[in-house]
Amino acid sequence: MIHFMDSQSLAALFKTLSEPVRLRIVYLLLERGELCVCDLVETLQLSQSVVSRHLAYLRHNGLVSNRREGVWIYYRVTQRCCEPLFDYIRQAGAANSEMQDDLARLDATGGQIGCG
Repeated sequence: MIHFMDSQSLAALFKTLSEPVRLRIVYLLLERGELCVCDLVETLQLSQSVVSRHLAYLRHNGLVSNRREGVWIYYRVTQRCCEPLFDYIRQAGAANSEMQDDLARLDATGGQIGCG
């Protein structure tokens, strides 16, 4: 069942996903379920501040949630009205070389790059 959004909410959703780094983060979270910030930093080869800024934007707009475990913060996609869109991101990511390189880097480390 698809939950329809008002036009402002829909525009905010697409604005949130309009940044390539945020799309890469969402794709990795969709593929692996939950990841620590440090996993995303190393996988995306970006600074912690850049990754955290994008995660905050995603969280503020309701696309990801987080939980703290000790000093580590883990993120996951918030499953709500966006499943058809998330399915499309998964399909597009499977054909996107940059996203596949990200996934290969993450998998090469077992998803536990710099944590703990």
